[in-house]
Amino acid sequence: MGMVRSTNEGNVTGFILLGFSDYPQLQKVLFVVILILYLLTILGNTTIILISRLEPKLHTPMYFFLSHLSFLDLCFTSSVIPQLLVNLWDPVKTITYVGCVVQLCVSLALGSTECVLLAVMSYDRYVAICRPLHYTLLMHPHLCMTLTSLSWLSGVATTLVQSTLTLQLPFCGHHQVDHFICEVPVLMKLACVDTTFNEAELFVASILFLIVPVSLILVSYGYIAQAVLKIRSATGRKKVLGTCSSHVMVVIIFYGTIMFMYLQSAKSTYKDQGKFVSLFYTVVTPMLNPLIYTLRNKEVKGALGKFLWKILLVNLT
Repeated sequence: MGMVRSTNEGNVTGFILLGFSDYPQLQKVLFVVILILYLLTILGNTTIILISRLEPKLHTPMYFFLSHLSFLDLCFTSSVIPQLLVNLWDPVKTITYVGCVVQLCVSLALGSTECVLLAVMSYDRYVAICRPLHYTLLMHPHLCMTLTSLSWLSGVATTLVQSTLTLQLPFCGHHQVDHFICEVPVLMKLACVDTTFNEAELFVASILFLIVPVSLILVSYGYIAQAVLKIRSATGRKKVLGTCSSHVMVVIIFYGTIMFMYLQSAKSTYKDQGKFVSLFYTVVTPMLNPLIYTLRNKEVKGALGKFLWKILLVNLT
């Protein structure tokens, strides 16, 4: 294992991301699987963004938010997976200090933004189902833009606070990160001082970006469930449930895995279990999002068919 230089003050100038070193027989298999999932993520999310912009029928608040979700997922995975692939292939699993800081800030900002955006999307579904006659009036473009901007700004704000507090911790020459990504909980474990304040701040941030959005989502779907029960026709109920089921699936997968990582002490011994859980929200979920929304949505499938047909015609002429 290669070593990483340290400064005289004992602050590391780089880190070794141990990742899945304990499973050498798995690393090449993981490389192939993760590479395939990453390529599918790029293809799926880029397609969602393109058809949301090019198909006039999809110029609605729901697909406006969905295209932002796809853009978030593209950027989020791209801040993590290329480095992960390099480390899975290369025996020397190093990352520079600057690279670690960039990965920490970018992934944290985008992950936090997604937490808020998923709550915004649940509000959109609430208005569409519970206030259908007022939907166009309530979900006007200015409000959609404002809600999306607030999602991005909140993500950036929490990153400025959390990353600053984490990077100010003295690591005293500790440079072996027992993970495949530079995240707040794993970097806090390297600190050679008491991290009680940092843990408390992380817990508060987790409440704000996990518990509060999930609570808002539950309230939205509570009202939606009441509206569904009032629908007498089975066809009507099926249509409403079909509209919401995609979002519910994404919410369960994303929040479930994130909560496992962040709603616990930095000193907890999740170790390998936490690494495999992290693979879900860094690799699997961003790939699943476009699949879930595409396979369960006739409008998206129709728009995708038209988009592919146009490409075929252009290539034939």
